[in-house]
Amino acid sequence: MSLSTITALSPLDGRYAPKLAALRPIMSEHGYMHRRVQVEVAWFIALSDAGFAEFKPLTTGARAYLLGLVKNFSEADSAAIKEIEKTTNHDVKAVEYWIKSKFEARPELEKAAEFVHFACTSEDINNTSHALQIRSGRDQVILPGLDRIMLKLREMAHNYADVPMLSRTHGQTASPTTVGKEMANVLVRLQTACEKIAAVKIMGKMNGAVGNYNAHLSAWPDFDWEAFSKKVVETPEPLGLGLTFQPYSIQIEPHDYMAELFDAVARANTILIDLSRDIWGYVSLGYFKQKLKAGEIGSSTMPHKVNPIDFENAEGNLGLANALLKHLAEKLPISRWQRDLTDSTVLRNIGVALGYAALAYASLLTGLNKLELNEEALQADLDASWEVLAEPIQTVMRRFGVPGAYEKLKEVTRGKTVTAEALHTLIQSLEIPQAEKDRLLVMTPGSYTGKAAELARRV
Repeated sequence: MSLSTITALSPLDGRYAPKLAALRPIMSEHGYMHRRVQVEVAWFIALSDAGFAEFKPLTTGARAYLLGLVKNFSEADSAAIKEIEKTTNHDVKAVEYWIKSKFEARPELEKAAEFVHFACTSEDINNTSHALQIRSGRDQVILPGLDRIMLKLREMAHNYADVPMLSRTHGQTASPTTVGKEMANVLVRLQTACEKIAAVKIMGKMNGAVGNYNAHLSAWPDFDWEAFSKKVVETPEPLGLGLTFQPYSIQIEPHDYMAELFDAVARANTILIDLSRDIWGYVSLGYFKQKLKAGEIGSSTMPHKVNPIDFENAEGNLGLANALLKHLAEKLPISRWQRDLTDSTVLRNIGVALGYAALAYASLLTGLNKLELNEEALQADLDASWEVLAEPIQTVMRRFGVPGAYEKLKEVTRGKTVTAEALHTLIQSLEIPQAEKDRLLVMTPGSYTGKAAELARRV
């Protein structure tokens, strides 16, 4: 069976493949190969500038050629590396051999070929390559996807700042809010979560087989290899990697930053699960209608249905993303002694975790863009819920020392259908200043929204 979008084992590379085009070049094995080449080239060029008599500084032409291998790296290059791996049965060694093969007919580079991968363990290349992938995935796909959702939520918060809506604490009628304020609540939470994602320092180490520069010092005992490694890791691209240097490690970088990042993404995803379920509920209540698309079918047997499928799709894929992200965060910082390989296969699924998240963000944004506010339904709910004014009435009563205020309103309203007339009769009978009676008498469920509109416009 040939591999295609309908035979792919993962829906990310099958049904949903077109929606993940931005992530695939970054987090695929091709993306991994690309970053490995980048790391090897950066290390090689830096070694030429280290002042060793045995490796003179590269010429401008040689540097440009090497950087071109990175800049112009193609799928055909990845395929060539995979072909070499069939013989080596070692993916990093295959990268090293591929780079050396590109030195043919270039005497300057051929002479220095043994400095490719010099003193490095495979994990020096792998951990920095994963770091470059993760940084790109975060900065080019995950955060932009969340930014688009936040822009939409801000737009909704402002547009609907003054539109009253009945709250439903415990699923029951409660003090009114506004639609805009509810969107603002989510926006502020998401902003905080995104700040945490963006603040995680992406780290890399290049210190040898057990983190002690053993091989490095065997070659040049008096050279400051730690400072050299730090420079390569932290120098901005393309001559360095632009990461944060990890000074202490076993063979592998500890992956604590990965756990921190994945936990941060999972927290953002949890907020969006909350939003997806709430919007689903508001659609069910009729607070929102969904724009129709010609040709779409909501049910194979019920022609009237317009299902909130985008929010359901988002919720499901956010759950899958979080299941993987949580496993990654829990597993990756654990390695037996100085190294075991349990992280290797797990790390290859970072793209899958981020893929489900990116897919969910796209679905959620599509759903939000389909929504149309049904102000008639919102108003009808408010008009049928005069009991929510029991709160302001008893609060004013307590202000003026009316005894048993809460209990009196509870007796009149709890579990009962309350009318405006009944509340007005009660208000007229209260022993409070007439001005306060007048203020309460003009109050409606739709006007009793506190600072909701102000708070919604502030975000």
